[in-house]
Amino acid sequence: MPRLRFAFPLIVAAAWLVCGPTFSAICRAAERPNVLFLICDDLNCDIGCYGHDQVKTPHIDALAGRGVRFANAHCQYPLCGPSRASFMTGWYPDQTLIQRNAIHLRERAPNVTTLSQHFRDAGYFASRIGKIYHYNVPLHIGTGGHDDPYSWNQTFNPRGRDVIDQDQVITLRPGQYGGTLSWLAAEGTDAEQTDGIAAAETVRQLKQFSQSGENFFLAVGLYRPHTPYVAPKKYFDLYPIDRIKVPSVPKGYLDTIPEPAAKSLTRKKEQVDLDPDLARQAIQAYYASISFADAQVGIILDALRQTGLDDNTIVLFTSDHGYHMGEHGHYQKTTLFENATHVPLVIAGPGVSDGGVAATMAEMVDFYPTLSQLAGLPIPKSVSGISLVPALKDPAASVRDSAFTQFDRGYSIRTPEFRYTSWGTDGSDGVELYDVSKDPGEMHNLADDPAYASQRRRLATRLSERVEAAEAIPAGSRRVRVQFNRQLQSTK
Repeated sequence: MPRLRFAFPLIVAAAWLVCGPTFSAICRAAERPNVLFLICDDLNCDIGCYGHDQVKTPHIDALAGRGVRFANAHCQYPLCGPSRASFMTGWYPDQTLIQRNAIHLRERAPNVTTLSQHFRDAGYFASRIGKIYHYNVPLHIGTGGHDDPYSWNQTFNPRGRDVIDQDQVITLRPGQYGGTLSWLAAEGTDAEQTDGIAAAETVRQLKQFSQSGENFFLAVGLYRPHTPYVAPKKYFDLYPIDRIKVPSVPKGYLDTIPEPAAKSLTRKKEQVDLDPDLARQAIQAYYASISFADAQVGIILDALRQTGLDDNTIVLFTSDHGYHMGEHGHYQKTTLFENATHVPLVIAGPGVSDGGVAATMAEMVDFYPTLSQLAGLPIPKSVSGISLVPALKDPAASVRDSAFTQFDRGYSIRTPEFRYTSWGTDGSDGVELYDVSKDPGEMHNLADDPAYASQRRRLATRLSERVEAAEAIPAGSRRVRVQFNRQLQSTK
């Protein structure tokens, strides 16, 4: 059966002629695409289709080959909870008022309509498998974590032997597994791991949807490669330890960047100046976890094909933020460098061109309007993102001129040529400027270089505009926002 791409509008028109203005449930299901939302946890862009020379991700690569890969997609906050709340609402972190973990969405945005809720309101069956909103990992694996029950018709919380085998995990901080470097080359099979169980449940649900014909918004959140980096031993074998490369950092590097930036790189003391042998073990385990997660993505995509649902299902694959593995001397997330802000983003399915690479800047708040437009749903006025559909039809199209990320008191924009970061809205705590076209590793701060003075002024103005827009109160949430601000003031 040929793939449905740009024939989607013709299908809608035909359904209208057959069904008439009443639009029976069967006709509505036939004309609307489903959504499969796939997200890994803590996955940086060091994967195959993004050009990495070691990391093997054949299934994600194959998805990119039949859809559009975004080369410049960025998160809005390089931390799980704020990022997930942001892309599920289409609001920036200064709009959700969520800038740390362990906050339930409705505590700060009680009346928001989330992405999956928007589809649910339109008659889709919204199902969650695994981690979509914030969970403490591994503590909350197998529970609802900080999930939002209003977003779903049904939920499934997998729990595998990676949780049971915690006493075998190697960790840099005894007794802690999620917040520090930790790993395990596990015994047993993929199917015994939490993400293997999630993949099996996804297959089951896809078969069920293929039989019922019901429109679905199916969100699958894999836990890997989040720490602890647990994967069956066969995935570790893909990456011989003697071939692992540890990024090097010049002596005195921290003195070349503002104090808040240096602080973000050194906040976890046990990971500063990591012994090279230990670093290679951690990097090997991270790579192994990525390939394990990719294998589960493969199982899910195979089921989508085998059920015949792939012809009418939009697939979005991403991660919640980027990740450092030794770059800038740092491990994990929570910085305003490319490693932590850059996310993989691949979209495939009806209305999407085959095998393109979109050069436009993109943000995670753009998921909401993009999926809505692809499905023919209205885009709520409250959503701050911009639809990426023009780039899905023509990868050469430019949708954004910059991508905006914030962390702590820092604000950063990434353009195709530069990254500009201001610590404090006025730069009073320091400024960073990187010419990424010449310095993709962002190791040479040009903020005080006279040759870049005009670029600094231009980018400072653009960042100021982006900060103002990201702080604007979303339509329909003014009363709640004002009340919450008053509550904050009363506690000071």
